[in-house]
Amino acid sequence: MNVLTPPATDRNELLAWYAENRRRSAEIFGLVDPEAYFERPIPLRHPFAFYEGHLPAFSFLVLCERGLGEPALDAALERLFERGIDPGSAEEARRQSRADWPRAQTLRTFARACDERVEAAIAGARLDDPGVPRLARAQALYTVLEHEPMHHETLLYIVHQLEYSRKAFVAQQHADWAPPGNPLVPVDAGDATLGADPDGVPFGWDNEFMPVRLGVAAFRMQRYPVTNADWMAFVASGGPVPPFWKRRDDGWYLRAAFEELPLPQSWPVYVTHRQAAAYARWRGLRLPTEAEFHRAAFGAPDGSERPFPWGDALPEPRHGNVDFQRYDPDPVDAHPAGASAWGIQDLIGNGWEWTSTPFAPFPGFEPMASYPEYSADFFDGRHFVLKGASPVTSRRLIRRSLRNWFYDDYPYMYATFRCVSPSR
Repeated sequence: MNVLTPPATDRNELLAWYAENRRRSAEIFGLVDPEAYFERPIPLRHPFAFYEGHLPAFSFLVLCERGLGEPALDAALERLFERGIDPGSAEEARRQSRADWPRAQTLRTFARACDERVEAAIAGARLDDPGVPRLARAQALYTVLEHEPMHHETLLYIVHQLEYSRKAFVAQQHADWAPPGNPLVPVDAGDATLGADPDGVPFGWDNEFMPVRLGVAAFRMQRYPVTNADWMAFVASGGPVPPFWKRRDDGWYLRAAFEELPLPQSWPVYVTHRQAAAYARWRGLRLPTEAEFHRAAFGAPDGSERPFPWGDALPEPRHGNVDFQRYDPDPVDAHPAGASAWGIQDLIGNGWEWTSTPFAPFPGFEPMASYPEYSADFFDGRHFVLKGASPVTSRRLIRRSLRNWFYDDYPYMYATFRCVSPSR
């Protein structure tokens, strides 16, 4: 259950949530040099200008125009900013590029108009209407409220790729120490519940439904994610260099969010799915399945399952590096209070974790009325499930059933991994 989601009847809380989203978006756009506003630091994504229009346009379209039947504000701009791209290649991305984005002031005037309509709807409209599929259980509203924090993370992947001179500097204190040993911890055979029951949660994205209970054979999982120090031995043996590493004459450095750092040995390594799988094979191990991650993160020796690895308590900073406590990782053993019942640590925060499971629907899947293409377009066997959270994942998105997914060669996201082996 997503215990962080307030009831749809608490309009002040919902308005505060929307305002919090918009404030965070403005904060992120404020990091970008105005001269870089129309640039594409990640060629597979649109420029920053698109996202400044997309976030309010999506909210207005989903809740007001399509959910509540309100008239359009600006049909041309709504079409332009309706949906982003997820191309499989740079060539495909080039085919979707354009050079005629509206000026920043035009975008911001449009955004303010969208915000006013959305805020008015949250304050006074009927948000939960069982007779309207998009509004049943306030689905359109929660789609809007969770969509924007997801894009905060996407935006920061893009900001990360900007040259340091093209963005503001955010001062952070960085900790690094000798990386811990990383033993394989036994996890007993048992059941793992993936997904959620729609009748038991206020909201979930369509790929989170329906619940599936799977038997999981006994296995062993690394206590911590693989660190930069761990990966260094792989590079020395001929393995690939991670996307965020940079070589200089005096050694390896990390392209952190706002500065280059001597490679932090105890931080999780950020790599693609292909790279993670190659490392696991080199170690004679493999990546966990989605079910194994669930069993290790949320299961317990007595057969019970928890909302969070550490138990029932809502996420706090002591549990993991999430919710913009910082923009970069912490040492993998910095949050022992977040350990699961098996003593496995750093399962929520510090980086999404790759699994070997292709992104696919659970039995009983139905596209959501408010955003029917959200998941279905990506059930292609080319995207893989990730679990957990990164440093810039909103606390409101932390729940057992949430699933992330990316192409297996996508090099820009904050994704780490850990290895597993059969029990013996």
